Amino acid sequence: MRLVFATVLLAITLPVTAEIFQYTDAQGNRVYTDLPPQNKDASSVKLPTANTVYMPATPHSSNRPDKNEAADATQPYSLLELQNLPTEEAIRSNSGSFTAAIAIEPRLANQHRLQLLIDGKPYGAASRSTHITVQNLDRGEHRLSVQVLAHQRVIQSSAEQTVAVQRVHIGSPAVRPNPAPRPAP
Repeated sequence: MRLVFATVLLAITLPVTAEIFQYTDAQGNRVYTDLPPQNKDASSVKLPTANTVYMPATPHSSNRPDKNEAADATQPYSLLELQNLPTEEAIRSNSGSFTAAIAIEPRLANQHRLQLLIDGKPYGAASRSTHITVQNLDRGEHRLSVQVLAHQRVIQSSAEQTVAVQRVHIGSPAVRPNPAPRPAP
């Protein structure tokens, strides 16, 4: 049965101009072939028209954006903001690491990337991710914002949000180990 199924699949993939023949062998199995068998009564099989998919030219085949990309680049997003960052309290992280979520509506276009800015400077590489992990940020106050980039050009920026990072100082008593108990005299 597998052989028959494989033969049928193979027959379907052959060019439309090829002719397919069908006959029954000595064991009673149905056989498909592209050559008419000798000494056998074979009938021609009419195949349905094969599906054809035409692929459009890739939009990135040239460095110049097409009209649709240019129109998308000028349309701002209705929502672009950082979320999950505390406003009334400090981020408590001894490693200085946290994750910033980005809310964006409508969905980020394929040719656009998000760039996190910390204190006005790009942080990390631009990406399509709406969750960006910040690592080893110094303690103190920082200004965070996010930009939408289209081909390295800024098309929209979010409002800045100030956050404070609290890290325990290594000289702090909270970090020092407890002293060992003194042996009894």
